[in-house]
Amino acid sequence: MGESDHPSRISVHQALGGGSVADFLLWRRWCGAAVCLVSASSLWFLFERAGYNLLSFVANVVLLLVVILFLWAKSASILNRPLPPLPDMEISEESVVKAADVIRVWINYALSVARDIAVGRNVKLFLQVAFGLWVVSYIGSLFNFLTLVYIGVVLSLSVPVLYDKYQDHIDDKLRVTHRVVQTQYKKIDDNILRKIPMPINMGKKTQ
Repeated sequence: MGESDHPSRISVHQALGGGSVADFLLWRRWCGAAVCLVSASSLWFLFERAGYNLLSFVANVVLLLVVILFLWAKSASILNRPLPPLPDMEISEESVVKAADVIRVWINYALSVARDIAVGRNVKLFLQVAFGLWVVSYIGSLFNFLTLVYIGVVLSLSVPVLYDKYQDHIDDKLRVTHRVVQTQYKKIDDNILRKIPMPINMGKKTQ
């Protein structure tokens, strides 16, 4: 892949964290990735093409599992068989704290962006956020939520593999695209954004 030409560049596996998740996304654990892709495709087909209702499907699956476990436990007590091998069904405090920390960081970042737009009157940031929300709204009008989730699963299981295989070629194209985008953005910035009057205290950042 030409790693000798770029000795300081990290691999895709390292960029993804280098753990089991990276192995999963790069299909090095192909069995788990294949099961995930087949499961996602099957669920998408059931709900989008076969007309199944998501809430009814989940309720029926949970009901079936509860009935099976109940009958298994009853028959085990009668026949002196081992009980169902269920793990301890609880969420650790450490997991809750980690999830809360991640959510807190994202919420604080969103609030900081909102403050820069509302108080700091950051026109560039406002246009970036408005464009991003418009893109999300446009994509959401083309697909429903379940289809978007399925597309996300397919992309997460295909883009890292393709990038790992064709990294040099893709990087060259991305560099060209980045230069074009930067050139166009500089033109817009020079011709439009810089002509918009800014408040005097615009440069002061709230720590």
